[in-house]
Amino acid sequence: MAEDQAIKHFQELVSSDLTIVDPTSIQIRANALVARLKALNRNANAATRACKQATTEARHDMDQTHLGLQNLLYEKRHLEREIDKCRQFASIYQDVPLYSLSEFRTLAPPEARSDDVLQNVHQLMLNRLSFELVERQRLDQKRKELTAQKEELLKHSKLKLATVESVKTQIESLMKAAADIQKRVDELVPALPPSTATTPAPT
Repeated sequence: MAEDQAIKHFQELVSSDLTIVDPTSIQIRANALVARLKALNRNANAATRACKQATTEARHDMDQTHLGLQNLLYEKRHLEREIDKCRQFASIYQDVPLYSLSEFRTLAPPEARSDDVLQNVHQLMLNRLSFELVERQRLDQKRKELTAQKEELLKHSKLKLATVESVKTQIESLMKAAADIQKRVDELVPALPPSTATTPAPT
């Protein structure tokens, strides 16, 4: 390396016999070697700084990568917990009594029970729920209509019952009036004596 060569030159310069070497030459060589060492030192310092900078940047990149990995792991755990919650979620549709699959195939509209739908479990359940909703709405409307008819019949029945009660009351009043009249007639007209029987004359 360049540093080793410069040190070797210094050692040769120091160990040389100064009595046979020109001092000026030694001074020149020494100055050149010192300048060389200074340059090498500057280069070494620059390389050290560059290495530290590269190490800092690499450490920063590694920290960022590690942080990103931690965030991904956290997000993964969060998603796994949410998935578990969804799997454990008991939806109300599971407690809704539905038409059986055979009834659905018979009663549902053709577009709701096509071959593609029957092969798709999720879409089939959605269509069954939709059909159930439509059927319940239809039956509820029918129930309301029948309830209205029942109320109307009850209303007419009550009116007829009231009419019958009124007629019954009038008949009872008439019967009572007739009984009173008959009683007064009986009081005004004396009872006729019983007729005597006549014996036929002998022939």
